[in-house]
Amino acid sequence: MAVEKTGDIVLTPIGVLHGDLKTREETPKNYDESEHEGVIEIQPCYQRALEGIEPGQTIVVLFWLNKAKRDILRVHPRGDATRPMRGVFSTRSPVRPNPVAISELLVTGVDGLKIGVRGVDVFDGTPVIDIKNRIDPA
Repeated sequence: MAVEKTGDIVLTPIGVLHGDLKTREETPKNYDESEHEGVIEIQPCYQRALEGIEPGQTIVVLFWLNKAKRDILRVHPRGDATRPMRGVFSTRSPVRPNPVAISELLVTGVDGLKIGVRGVDVFDGTPVIDIKNRIDPA
């Protein structure tokens, strides 16, 4: 079965993550291994979309890993060379054709267009492409 080309997909970042992680070596492999804190700064045109986000909630944040390689299709899981190579679609590796990352972050505060979060596992300056509440209150 051939994959049908459906056209270009355009993603517009809704914000950016500010944090203390600057290198791959210091970045946790996953959000559930991280106590790093940061701030998600949302673009002003999306301010109304922040209504309902409160401290203590867990949000699901999708990031565009703008510094990730996009041409690697096989990796050692978790970067462990003692483990056999696998296809990136069977891992959480940041290197992949479309470098989208997903993190569950604890909201520590909300101040205008800024959301304080804990559990950061991406570099400072990483674009945010979407935010969802982990548990939909509706």
